Amino acid sequence: MEPNREISALFTLIDDPDTEVFSTVSDRIISFGKEIIPNLEDLWENTPEEEVQERIELLIHRLHFQDLREAFTGWARKEFPELMDGAYLVARYKFPDLHISTANQELERMRKNIWLELNSYLTPLEQINVVNKIFFSFHKHKGVEISYQNQEEFLVNKVLETKRGNSIANGILYQAVCQMLDIPVRAINIPRQFILAYFDQSPEYFNTNPTPHKILFYIDPVSGQVYTQKDVENYFSRISVPPAPSYFKPMSNRRIIRFLIEEYAKCFEDERNRFKQDELLGLGDILMDR
Repeated sequence: MEPNREISALFTLIDDPDTEVFSTVSDRIISFGKEIIPNLEDLWENTPEEEVQERIELLIHRLHFQDLREAFTGWARKEFPELMDGAYLVARYKFPDLHISTANQELERMRKNIWLELNSYLTPLEQINVVNKIFFSFHKHKGVEISYQNQEEFLVNKVLETKRGNSIANGILYQAVCQMLDIPVRAINIPRQFILAYFDQSPEYFNTNPTPHKILFYIDPVSGQVYTQKDVENYFSRISVPPAPSYFKPMSNRRIIRFLIEEYAKCFEDERNRFKQDELLGLGDILMDR
């Protein structure tokens, strides 16, 4: 954005010690939109005072977040929002200038490698064995336990880059690749877990059930291990939770992304970053009741 007198005047007031003045100045700067970010970045580079730099960083963050919120609202309003598009938007919270071409190329490579080993004669379990071989062995993805100290293990762009993700990020990538291959694997809402299920889509079952939710087996996205219905029933017994039917229905893409946001927000529970947690939960609220 070309600097003008008003912008120059506003920039001279960023270091004003009066919080009300700074708040008014901030709101006016934010009203210019993300086009003013290069001006702020140039000001940051030419500002020696650390406190003023922090104020500029906060302004840049607010502008990126404003843009992200608009993009996220647009995604949520789509009739059939794409899962990976939603996951990339979450990643933009930390990487606002994220370019997804490299990540998409890696996904396409994975899809192609799996497709080359699939054929119409494979059973569902044999299909998943192929997916697991390519996902975990050939592409060397590693699943790790959820840790709120490791933010990047929630973000699919970094998981594709580092090959290291928790059950949620791994599960999103695993489901996305399966969807690209028309393999009926979907996340389900098992308590305290993020687990995938292979749904029966055979004609004899699917055509006679208006709301088919028959699960053939379950998949752990951390390791690719397959679980039976009996294994899952034993899990419910162990945690003393009745296995309600709602736990075995496929989660919508909106619900998956909301869950990702809610878990990622837990990375920001310290006092200094609590505002980031509030911002993320605000993004999750956009998906409520949809």
